[in-house]
Amino acid sequence: MSPQDFLVIAHRGASSYAPENTSAAFDLALQMGARHLELDVHLSRDGHLVVIHDDTLDRTTNGTGAVVSQTLAELQALDAGSWFGESFAGERIPTLAEVLTRYCGRAHLHIELKGHTAHLAQHTVDLVRTHGMVQHVTLTSFQSTHPQATQTYAPALPLGWLVGEVNDAIIAQARALGCTQLCPRAPLVTPELVHRLHAEGFVVRAWGVTNAALMCQVVEAGADGMTVNFPDKLLVYVQHHSSQSA
Repeated sequence: MSPQDFLVIAHRGASSYAPENTSAAFDLALQMGARHLELDVHLSRDGHLVVIHDDTLDRTTNGTGAVVSQTLAELQALDAGSWFGESFAGERIPTLAEVLTRYCGRAHLHIELKGHTAHLAQHTVDLVRTHGMVQHVTLTSFQSTHPQATQTYAPALPLGWLVGEVNDAIIAQARALGCTQLCPRAPLVTPELVHRLHAEGFVVRAWGVTNAALMCQVVEAGADGMTVNFPDKLLVYVQHHSSQSA
């Protein structure tokens, strides 16, 4: 494994160091050397795709209530940085269009489709196509409905399914959904699981890497990548692991 091959995916940007899903976090991740950014999308009340993780505004902004109940103008008037630190006051909820424009040619985007909004996958694919980013985007979701809709609407777009367990039924369903990635929780990732999923034709990308021990476990198991809040530490570890294995 070379450092260039391993997917060091900055989870909501460099979210250990800057407010998640903001330009500050994404920019910092790129400054650290990451070339993959993970982000989450919801639809606003007036049909705009916005980059925020939770269904509600309360945790990561000075607003309250459901994201889908607010217009784009209302959402972008909120402060999405002060909760993390006063130095980030004034950070805004970005739109997906803004993120696609800002990072086109600079990063591969792993876009997680959130919520239960109808046609979310289609709206996302349309925007990705408009920005010429089809070759530089992977769509992911915990829900099977979003990959299913994406496979129907854009069968060539890479898909990742985020799962809390891996068994024969999950593997069969992932194949039926057309997923190229199967994304297990980090504690599940072992050399045996990675070998099996590789044999099934999947890229193995872990999520839920909450500490350095799990980070090391996923790398040493032979996985292809992971989302991580501290991409700087993972980049150093992958480089070290690669040199030790050479």
